[in-house]
Amino acid sequence: MKSEIINYKNIYYPPGGILMWILITLELITFGLALIALVAYSKENPELFHESRLLLNPSYGAINTLFLLVSGFFMATTVHFFKQQKFNKTLFYLRLTMLGGLLFLVVKSIEYYEKLNMGIGLDYNTFFSFYWLLTGFHVIHVLVGLIILCFLYFSLKKRDATAKLDDMEAGAAFWHMCDLIWLLLFPIIYLIL
Repeated sequence: MKSEIINYKNIYYPPGGILMWILITLELITFGLALIALVAYSKENPELFHESRLLLNPSYGAINTLFLLVSGFFMATTVHFFKQQKFNKTLFYLRLTMLGGLLFLVVKSIEYYEKLNMGIGLDYNTFFSFYWLLTGFHVIHVLVGLIILCFLYFSLKKRDATAKLDDMEAGAAFWHMCDLIWLLLFPIIYLIL
């Protein structure tokens, strides 16, 4: 009987809570629809989209992909050590996770700076309207993720009783969502169009 209750809870209470997974699903649908619209518009004017994509530096996108993937690995490792109640290792890997997010933002800022210096803003053309909106919205998600991770970090640092597994898993789920969204954005924006 007890194992049935545990299975019941696993279905209705996924890691991070059902509300977090509803949010993640809605975010993935939103980005997915925007990417479908991007591809549809690219079919109407393929030369413009191809020439515009050539103004991007795929190295920036690749480096940022690496930063987020490694950061996601560190987040999974953070949760692993948290479950084992090895808080020093948890804090260490959580710092590495946040470092990956910060490095992502540094590279993205350099890329944005270069685009703005070239006069390529939101209203440059349809491709760059999508580029700025999609990557900017993703940057906001990374910033929110870093804020969540900071709250987790400082609650752990104080050995606060409020640091719970549900909170850690919710933070990890949100962070992995940022990884997944970038894994959708990078190839479509930087490589395919």
